[in-house]
Amino acid sequence: MNQASDFRQQRRAGMAAIAVAAAVAAALWFAIDRLTPPIAGMEMLAARMVFALKCWAAAVLFCLVGGVEAVAHERLTSPAFDPLAGYETKRLRVNQRYLQNTLEQTVVFAAALFGLAAYAANGSGMRAVVATTVVWILARFAFWIGYHRSAAMRGLGAPSMALSMLVLIYVVARFGGELAGWAGAAAVVAAFLALEGVLFWATSRKQEGGT
Repeated sequence: MNQASDFRQQRRAGMAAIAVAAAVAAALWFAIDRLTPPIAGMEMLAARMVFALKCWAAAVLFCLVGGVEAVAHERLTSPAFDPLAGYETKRLRVNQRYLQNTLEQTVVFAAALFGLAAYAANGSGMRAVVATTVVWILARFAFWIGYHRSAAMRGLGAPSMALSMLVLIYVVARFGGELAGWAGAAAVVAAFLALEGVLFWATSRKQEGGT
């Protein structure tokens, strides 16, 4: 099997994993948002911010700190104890990549979570914050476990970034609406979609130039 054929096979497997994970994540998010009881005492903005901070802390503990600990344990029990020795196992490399990816996504997730809490009107609206936190944590674990299976299976964790991005779009669209009504909200969404379009176009151009 040549490299191009192997890439296409992995991409198909990865896209299938993303599709399955997205369906499960959406079902879980809506179940938590619709079926769980409202969070008490969430009428004031300060209370919602504190609650969001607690949710973020839980996500950081389980996902980011978990990754730090995984890398630390790998180093403590192998010649990788000396980072300059150049000793790396596949397991260590995967854990390092999970840690780096989670560090990046934690920043995006935090902005989305606090923005969502800011626009939640009450305890019923704050169920979306809980749903977002639970799905994000589980998706991070799915990414981690899947990555240890194969590069394609890390697609199981795609809902974490997708969810953060969708929540951020919602938050910034609400902000745009405050500034300029529906036109401001539409402009924000259109600008982001244009950015995505440029990125896809630039990537496709590069791929065409490389073939």
